[in-house]
Amino acid sequence: MTYSAVKISKGRGGWGSGLTLLPTDENNIVISVTGGGIHPVAAKIAELSGAEVVDGFTNNVPDAKILCAVINCGGTARIGVYPKKRIPTVDVYPGEPGGPLAQFITDDIFVSAVTPAEVTVAVGATVPAAAPAATLSAEETAAAYKADAARKAAARGTGFSGFVVGFGNGIGYLINTLLSSGRQAVKLTLNTIIPFMAYVSLLIGIVTYTGLATWIANLVSPLASNPIGLILLGVIVGLPFLSPILGPGAAIAQVIGVLMGTQIASGAIPVQYALPTLFAIDGQVGCDFVPVGLSLGEAEPETVSVGVPAVLFSRQITSPLSVIIAYGASFLLI
Repeated sequence: MTYSAVKISKGRGGWGSGLTLLPTDENNIVISVTGGGIHPVAAKIAELSGAEVVDGFTNNVPDAKILCAVINCGGTARIGVYPKKRIPTVDVYPGEPGGPLAQFITDDIFVSAVTPAEVTVAVGATVPAAAPAATLSAEETAAAYKADAARKAAARGTGFSGFVVGFGNGIGYLINTLLSSGRQAVKLTLNTIIPFMAYVSLLIGIVTYTGLATWIANLVSPLASNPIGLILLGVIVGLPFLSPILGPGAAIAQVIGVLMGTQIASGAIPVQYALPTLFAIDGQVGCDFVPVGLSLGEAEPETVSVGVPAVLFSRQITSPLSVIIAYGASFLLI
């Protein structure tokens, strides 16, 4: 099979210096983890390079065969899943290192804001070769372990001095762990949580100012004002082909939740419908993350290929069922 190297540059507002990829017989699959089938960027990469393109949302591919992963994440969890595995990642959104896996997103493995126009044939470009991993025999590994253990034992000392040194090391480890956790929590809050809150606030402000909020409220209110309508709403948002599209960031659920909250507060919808309405609009939440979550859990390819449709179809049962249970429990809250 003849392959060609492709150059992938960052788009407008993107991050990263770009990627140059060359498929091989062992590493020749482009996965599109965007929901809704094959993304045009993934199709363009496969077309120019001669690689195979696969919908990563419905099919699982061993990591060793993945040339690159095409995602659509603005900076939450999914953005760092494939960089953590050292798989070249192409984000079609203008994302940058963020989320709990931000430390794995490096310039040599990630590029964002990519459109088909940023994917070109690499003329005269060379693909960096990975450095060979150093290997040790079993005897060398055992000897190195014993030498390291002896060095640590000598450093700790014996008796009371050894106890003091060990106690001090333990306290230092605890403090450093707490300090690192606090640093990561603050960084995650500043880089991910607060920007997402601002995004949702802006989105709500736009739909409210333009009058779209009133239109959505008038459209959904008849469904949310009776139990049958809520169950129907839960069925709709839980549709396997619709839930992955509505799922990213739970933005749709948050906007509708705010709108329905204002309707309940104004008395247009009875207050006992608040709890079942919550479950009715949240049936799709997390459906876009199913294949990524399974990958994070290092699931086998067979598990992912069966697990993704199983979870999506199970939402068709659990979503309306949760609305019914919430409706029954809501009368206890009055």
